[in-house]
Amino acid sequence: MKSSKEGIINIGLFGYGVVGTGVGRLFHTNKGIIEQRANAKIRLKSVVIKNLNKKREYLDPSTLITNDPSAVLDDPDVDIVVEMIGGIEPAKSYILRAIDAGKSVVTTNKELMANHGKAILEEADAKGVDVFFEASVGGGIPIIRALKESMTANNIRRIFGIVNGTTNYILTKMKNERISLEASLAEAQRLGYAELDPSMDVDGLDASAKLAILASIAFNVRVVHKNVYAEGIRGISELDIEYARDLGYTIKLLAIGEKSNSGIAVRVHPTLIPSEHVLASVSDAYNAILVIGDASEDIMFYGKGAGSLPTASAVVADIIDVVRNLMIGRSGKIGCTCFNIERIIPIEEVASKFYIVLDVVDRAGVLAQIAGVFGKNDVSIESVIQKQRSDRTDLVFVTHSTPHKNLYASLKGLKKLDIVKKTMNFIRVEELKK
Repeated sequence: MKSSKEGIINIGLFGYGVVGTGVGRLFHTNKGIIEQRANAKIRLKSVVIKNLNKKREYLDPSTLITNDPSAVLDDPDVDIVVEMIGGIEPAKSYILRAIDAGKSVVTTNKELMANHGKAILEEADAKGVDVFFEASVGGGIPIIRALKESMTANNIRRIFGIVNGTTNYILTKMKNERISLEASLAEAQRLGYAELDPSMDVDGLDASAKLAILASIAFNVRVVHKNVYAEGIRGISELDIEYARDLGYTIKLLAIGEKSNSGIAVRVHPTLIPSEHVLASVSDAYNAILVIGDASEDIMFYGKGAGSLPTASAVVADIIDVVRNLMIGRSGKIGCTCFNIERIIPIEEVASKFYIVLDVVDRAGVLAQIAGVFGKNDVSIESVIQKQRSDRTDLVFVTHSTPHKNLYASLKGLKKLDIVKKTMNFIRVEELKK
């Protein structure tokens, strides 16, 4: 680890989009406070971008703007590399080159850390440099540092919450304005909350990458992106929102990680939660993460999960931490804390309550036949209501907790009944108790 007790700490940035501009803005407006807290002079020495013709705000005239990665990676004066380009490659190669050159790294890259975080952190430890990634989950919410430092005395058994602002905005708008998912998504895209291709968000992939990172740290077990069961919100209709409300629930896309004697269960999916629960009130693009520790009990982290300045806040905080370490000639030495090996429990074995809507023939004996299929597969019914619509009859069930495999077997059996016209939807139900 290079000691920089004198002179200036030089930063090289990869990417200067929404978050990068936020980083530049914070250094422009809060430079004095940042340097005072870091106890060093800090300079944004160089920025690597694709489009050299695009105007970049908040950068000093002396900052080198280039499209050549070597201008950062091979510059011996650059102390810290900040990666904000996303994706696996070339980000992974850039980070490993930076580490090999003795440079510390700050990254916002959830996809990279969810898939290759362990190898990157081990390489950093071997080279005696830092790799910090607070902004990869939760935007400006300091969840990673809290799990790695503040809550290390706890045996954490459960972590769950809303970690994708785009889907939370869409579901909030569907509930409050009683409009379709398509209309809500279009509004999210107009406001810049959702990309033109919203797949990462609406299919649960963004949330599942974040959960892989959180679960790895919380449970000290290496969880990679592919380990996380992911189901998005595309199948949620206005009718589901209405029926959930009638039953006393609100629908949220939840990321849920649980540790038990059987192993680790990690899943992302739409979920009915009690409307009086604190997470049900988390609206629009906000995130909220609940961590259940055996000593701390319930702790909730809440705030803006994305956006230029909230995410830049986490990036700059990481930079300050790295600078402090550089000033005393050491690394943070927290590294990868995934020192346990646990079984990843497949979704089929995970138990949950379920909300199920069936479009059925309106005649005597229907409920008895359906109950017979559920009973045959050891699925116990907690409640059922009939909803008479203008064009059909819906039966809305809530089951007791049952393994997914039992529910799947029941749905397969229901398809064979001529009284069941269609399974409209099924969604997990979580009471969110400890």
